[in-house]
Parts: sequence; structure tokens; C-alpha cells
Amino acid sequence: MKTDELREKYLDFFVSKGCTRKSSDVLVPRWDPSVLFTPAGMNQFKDHFLGKCKLEFTKATTCQKCLRTGDIDNVGRTAYHHTFFEMLGNFSFGDYFKREAINWAWEFLTDKKWLGLPKDKLTVTVYHDDDEAAGIWQKDIGLTTDRIERMGEDDNFWPAGAPTQGPDGVCGPCSEIFFHPPSGKSVEIWNLVFTQFNRVGSPPNNLRPLPSKNIDTGMGLERCASVLQGHETNYHIDILRPLVEAAGDICGRKYDPTNDDGRRLRRIADHVRACSFAVHENVYPDKQKQGYVIRRLLRRAVLDGRQMGLHEPFLHKLVTKVAELMKGPYPELQETTTSVAKVIEREEQSFFATIDAGLTRIDKVFDDMKKNDRVKVPGRDAFDMYQTHGFPPELFETIAAEHNLTFDWAGFKKEMEVHGQISNVRDRIVFASGPLDALKKAMHGSEFLGYEKTEAEAKVVGLIAQDKLVDMVDEIGHAKPIVVVLDHTPFYGESGGQVGDTGEILGEGFAFEVIDTQKEGGFMLHVGHLRTGVIREGMKVTAKVDAERRQAIRRAHSATHLMHYALQKHVSKDALQRGSKVSEDELRFDFGHPTQVPKEKLVEIENEVNAKIAEAAPIQWGNLPIAEARQQGAVMLFGEKYPDVVRMVSMGEFSKELCGGTHLDNTGQVGLFKIVSEENVAAGTRRITAVTGRAALERTRKHEQLLHDAAAAIRSSVDDLPIRVAALAKEVKELKKQLATGVRAGGPTVDQMLADAATVGSTKVVAAEIPGGTAESLRAIIDQLRQKAPSVAALLGAHDDEGKVTLVAGITNDLQAKKLHAGNWVKAASAIVGGSGGGRPDMAQAGGKDAEKLAEALAEGKASFVKQLGG
Repeated sequence: MKTDELREKYLDFFVSKGCTRKSSDVLVPRWDPSVLFTPAGMNQFKDHFLGKCKLEFTKATTCQKCLRTGDIDNVGRTAYHHTFFEMLGNFSFGDYFKREAINWAWEFLTDKKWLGLPKDKLTVTVYHDDDEAAGIWQKDIGLTTDRIERMGEDDNFWPAGAPTQGPDGVCGPCSEIFFHPPSGKSVEIWNLVFTQFNRVGSPPNNLRPLPSKNIDTGMGLERCASVLQGHETNYHIDILRPLVEAAGDICGRKYDPTNDDGRRLRRIADHVRACSFAVHENVYPDKQKQGYVIRRLLRRAVLDGRQMGLHEPFLHKLVTKVAELMKGPYPELQETTTSVAKVIEREEQSFFATIDAGLTRIDKVFDDMKKNDRVKVPGRDAFDMYQTHGFPPELFETIAAEHNLTFDWAGFKKEMEVHGQISNVRDRIVFASGPLDALKKAMHGSEFLGYEKTEAEAKVVGLIAQDKLVDMVDEIGHAKPIVVVLDHTPFYGESGGQVGDTGEILGEGFAFEVIDTQKEGGFMLHVGHLRTGVIREGMKVTAKVDAERRQAIRRAHSATHLMHYALQKHVSKDALQRGSKVSEDELRFDFGHPTQVPKEKLVEIENEVNAKIAEAAPIQWGNLPIAEARQQGAVMLFGEKYPDVVRMVSMGEFSKELCGGTHLDNTGQVGLFKIVSEENVAAGTRRITAVTGRAALERTRKHEQLLHDAAAAIRSSVDDLPIRVAALAKEVKELKKQLATGVRAGGPTVDQMLADAATVGSTKVVAAEIPGGTAESLRAIIDQLRQKAPSVAALLGAHDDEGKVTLVAGITNDLQAKKLHAGNWVKAASAIVGGSGGGRPDMAQAGGKDAEKLAEALAEGKASFVKQLGG
């Protein structure tokens, strides 16, 4: 049976049992801070299991794409471990329980209509005191006791070890089903979890029965496919073996399952499949969180390639093969193969540039350890490898293990802390509860009316203060904001990049200022302060959005769609949105692109958007099935989870996007669009910041005023400003050059001064006026004279516009040895210009106030020094 057929059979079977078929959740559930990647099928149903939401269905079935890294070191080495895999699951939320779960599992596995596995090849395990499950296996299914193994909490309880070790919360026993192939190695193919308890505290008697018992089962798709296809490893099934062999072709190695290269090729296949799915959902190699996991996987696979003799990027060539093998369930992969391959290739290039030097450094570390009889890799060396050569510490640890060496994780983390590279990731808590839980049980959420209106009548259905659900709030002027929840509201809760609305909620005897609106679990949370009166649950109110601010947000959001269209038209079809923030007349848009967008392209984008604004094209929106939206060519952001029915926003005939935000009625209402900046924010991600409407007009006027001010400052017209600025820049450059040589326009050069100097023996005596010179520039010129002539005495003078004279004298060391003194020299000369001064023997400075006698002072000074030299 082909893997694609198995996937559909499983889902069809449970649909026939009344389960609702739900699509796979995204691989990166950004709504769930407790995980980096989706680890299991139950993840998207957390609120269902905990009874936190009003149920639209009570049983479901899915095929969930998952990514786990807990067993990453076993990938490629063992028959069944993967990072990326698919999990088939069926779930019950207070509906069916153990009897149905066990009977249906057996029916699907053994009935010839479905999988038709031989019954005598199957055995099961149960939790050691779960007599109910054991009894069903015996009485309903007919298994003998020797085919039912009772096991402890570490093997047959979820979470593992929960009764004794915790954590507190929902938990329960499980029952696993094993297949025994001819080889004799048993394979676990299904795990049935019976979440029937709430753990409270330490044993004994700490497992309290839940009022609503649930079912969470998981069957590994690849593992079950290997059983049905008669393979002893998942890597030989129809959706993986071709990828392994393709990796062998690219690496120049024929796939042999038994040797080291075979292990490397299996790991390469697994990792490139995982990374292709992740990058498709806009998870890029990075230093933190999901991005770090993808970087680690790619670099591990690159190392495998390097160990097989490769020196150039190769993984990116496998992306199209991944998409081809997975096109049945995930056809969208084929839409991004080019951009995904580019991202992977860039990461490969980055690591290949340092890998050889890194491996050489690692060998040296290992040699030093052996010489000193050490078996633990120092954290300092691991940090250096990470910083300098880009080796993730887990990769260094793996290489160390191949040499029977351990790894100093504590030392590595200490080095990271010292260098400020530990990211502040908040603690992750699975199944966290909050004050909204009671509301979720009672209603689906707040009805949003804001597409049509900015004011509406409503009822208070919840009040949250101090993180607790309360009946009333009467504290006026409280420092910490409170939250008001309404049954329906015109306020938009922050989501999809659009900021939340502000405004006010008014009722009999009270006024509540809304400073922000957030969205959680379908509820709009009006965050703010009670300004007057008392607010109670159940009160009738009037909710008023700040309409002027909302209109500015609408301008920015509609302009975001226009810019998205323009980017794909003028830059690349792969320039797809990766994030955005839309506020009052300002937008920030992140998109995929490997290099800086040239200025001329930014002009084209800005012109395109303003042209579409001038068209005043109609903006329309409506709800339709996601399949129909896809057929109409709507832009969909990969990595986003969309419902079966979506809202599509259309602008004219040129733009269609799935979007839940608020928009204008036509593009002309944007008014004006101006790009403020374009910058890099991450590897392969650029950001454009722009303004619209009033903000764009204010920016334009501000820049016009700056131009007028600049023109006035240099006595130019605005039209001539570029020419005048260019001329000034050239003049400044020339003046800087002159300052560097100590010579102003019209003054003598150093070479000219030496040529005109009086010569006494081997000594040159210089006396010169430097137009526009300063004390600093005169000293600089004397230094240049002393560098060019082995024996020189120089007296330089200058004056400013007010007639103030500056004199500087300097001599070389040989003249000092003859008891000559620059200070005495300049002091005598300064007396002629009505001043005084002096200083060190080698360099001295004086001032004067009679600029008309400067030439006389220099001439007298030169003659007197020549006389001192005996000339």
C-alpha cells in the first residue's frame, strides 16, 4: 500500500465513525508559546481537551505534520527515528472513550477493507493497573493474556512518569499496539492515550478523575507504511527511499543501507525534508528559536556531505525532489521550491566557507585533549567554534561523541552568558490556563462588527482585573489596565499585523477609555482604564472606536496590499510577506528577498502604488471556501493557518489576498504613499517602512521645508541646490586636502619653502607667511619641513581678518645640540608685531597684534637666525 493511500484510508475510516476531518496545523504554531514546532496531532486541540472552548465537534481526525529534535542523534542510525514526520490521529473530547478507541483501532488494522494486517502478528501493552483497557482487549478483541503486556508509568502513561514525577495537570494511561514482522523486531505502530485524570500533587491518591474523558491517539504514518510495504526501516518506503537515493546521486555515492555513507544519506534526506517544510513556512536559518533548529539541521547535513568529499552546496538541489514526493498531501510545496532552495543554498554557502577551518580546529582540540588525558570538550573551545566557525554546539558534541569524548555544556552556556548571547526566552508551560477559560466554555468569542461600523451597542460579558475574572470594577484611576469583554464589538483586536483599535466604552454612569484592543481565542479584549463610575458584568454599553485613527490604519493596511502587489511585480514573485505591522498611516512590511532592493526599484514600487491609488480601484471583500480562494489566485502566506472559510480582500483586478483586517472602500482613499526606508532585518528578509495619507503629506512638506532652509543657508534656489551642494562638497574636499598639507590656497608649498630657504652649511633657514594659517596648521607644516630636511630652522607666520598675528618657530635636534632655542627666536620676532611668546627649545609659539609688520618680523627673524649660525 502506498503511503498516500494509507493516509487517506486512515482519515476516511475515522470520518466513517463520525469524526470531523481537520487539516494539519502549521508546522510552526506561532499562537502557542509552549512549543517551537508542532510536536503531535493533539497540539491544535489543546483547548478542546481542557474544555476551554465551546465545541463545534466532539471527535476529530487529522494527519499532522510534526517536527521533533529530541532524538536527533538517532536520525539515520535507527530504523524509525525522524525529525520531520506525519502523525495520524483520532481524538475525542468527552465523546467516545476506551471501548470505541480500542475496537476501532483493531478494526482499522485488521479488517481487509482497510489495512488487513494479520491478527496474530499484533500484540499490545497497557498501563499496569488499567484493568479496563486490558479487559476490552481480552473480551472485545479476544487477545490472550500473553499478548497483553502490562507496563509501568515510564512506558505506558502520558506524560511519561506523570503519576510519580509530574507535572500536575491532565494525564492518563495509554495502550500501545505492536506489529511483529518476520524479522522478529517488534514495531510500535499506534499509541492510544486515555486522558482521564487530573494529577494534583504527589502520590498517593493524586490522580483525580476528569469529568470529561478524552481520547488522543497517534499512529506514525511512515512507521505504519514501512510495515505495510514490508520494509524494516521507514527510510525505504515510497516517499523516502527515492529521496535517499537522490541524495546519493548528488553526493556521488550509491546508497548502501549498511555502511556509514548510507547512514549519512538517510540523515541528509531526513534533514532536507524537515528544512524544506520549515523554510516553506518562512522559518529561516537563524541564531534563535525555530531558526536555530533549522540552521542546526542544515549544518549537520552539510557536515555529512563534507565527510563524503563534497566542497560545494548540494542540499538545495534536493528541494524539488521533496516537493515531488510530497505533492499529494502538500501541493503547495511546489509553489515555493525556488525560494526555499535559495534559502538553503545560502546557508550551505555560509557553512562551507568555514567548515574546513572548523574541522581542522576541532582536530587540534581533540589532539590537545588526548595529550592532556582529558575526555570533556571545554566549553571555551565549543564557544569559539560556534562564534568563529559557525559550528552549533550540538554538532560539536556529536563529533566529540564519535571520538568517545564528552561535552562541557555548563562551560559552553557560561561562555554564552559572559558574551551576552543567551536569548531571554520565556518559560514554556503546556496547557496553561487563564481568566478567559470560563468565557471560552460559555461562548465561541466576540462577534466582530468593525467591518461595517465603528460604533455599536453591546453587552459586557466579562471583566478581567489583576489577571482574574471579576463581576465588577469600581476603582477609578487604577494604574494597571483592566480588560472589558463584550458579546459583540466594532473594536478590531490586534492580529494579522494590524494594531488594535482605541476609543471608549460608555454605559449608564461610567466611562471606560480603551487604550488597546487585543484578540485571544476569538475574544476581543478591550484594554484600558475606567475613568468614571462603576462597570459591571451584564451592563448594556455603547462601544465607540476612534474613527479618525481607524481610518488612518485602514489607509496603511490597504497600502500594504498595494505594496505587496508592486513588490512581486517589480522585484520578484518570491518577494512574499513574512511579517508586517500596520498602524496609523504607517506600515512596516517584511518580505523575502536575498539582497538590498536598488533605489531605482524602490522608485518603481512607489510609483506603482501611487498609480494604483490614482485609479481609485474598488476594494471588496467577502467570505468563501479556501479552495475557491486558491482557485481565484488569492495570495496565501505559507506558514499561516487558514480556516475552511476565509475572507478574501480584492483590489480592482490586480490584487487578491486572504486578510482579516480593515480596509478602505477604494484605493484612492489612501491619498499618498511614500517609502521611508528599506533595510535588512534577517538572512533573506528585507523590510520596507512607508507612510500614507496625512503622514505621507506631512513628510513631504517637512522635506520641502528642509530643502528651502538648506537652499537659503547657502544662498541658492531649491532648483539649483544639487549643483550648489556638489560645488560646496568639492570645495570642502579641497580645503580638507589643503589642511592636511598645512597649505592654504595662495601659500607656498613645503618644497617651495625649502627651495627659498637660506643655507648655512647643511642647515636650511625658512621664514614664510602662510595665508589663512592657524597655530595648528603652522606646527603641522614645521613638522613636514623637519621630516624633509635633516637640519632646518623654520619661522612661520599668519594673521586672521582682524589683524591678529600668530608666529610659530621650530628647529631640528642637531640645532638644539648647539644651544639654539626656538622659544627665544619666536619671542624676539613677536616683539616686532607688538606681541610676545616663547616655549620649548624645539617648538615655540607667539602672538601679535600688528599684522602690517608680519613680513618685517619674518625677515628680521630669518636674518637673526642665520647670524646665530655664523652665516
